[in-house]
Amino acid sequence: MNKIEHIGIAVKDMQAAKNIYELLLNTVVYKTEEVPSEGVNTAFLQSGPNKIELLEATTADSPIAKFLEKKGEGIHHIAFDVVDIEAEMARLKAEGFILLNDKPKRGADNKLVCFVHPKSANGVLVELCQESPLAHGGRAEV
Repeated sequence: MNKIEHIGIAVKDMQAAKNIYELLLNTVVYKTEEVPSEGVNTAFLQSGPNKIELLEATTADSPIAKFLEKKGEGIHHIAFDVVDIEAEMARLKAEGFILLNDKPKRGADNKLVCFVHPKSANGVLVELCQESPLAHGGRAEV
């Protein structure tokens, strides 16, 4: 793993959260995106080399809606940048980690992603992120 790619924060009201984090970080949201497959709207902020992803549920049965219902607003996951997501998934699986998906899937911010079950990582949901080959004209099978 190269670096922390971003920290994901679950929010109930995206506009209110954007206002708070723009003031807190003294920056503006540089990108918003809906990820229908996950039932989520996202907003990204950058502070120096660090990124924050705000996550708002778009459906009542989405993972973010369930998280908010169970735990309330707050840190949802920590994401790590990887060069080869499939190799990293294989390595973690061989080490005994439980992955929430068998293959990388398309996530927000032009990334291929995979999640590691919190039970495998001391209660923290970990996301692996790889820049999608499509960003550079390649083809990704997802």
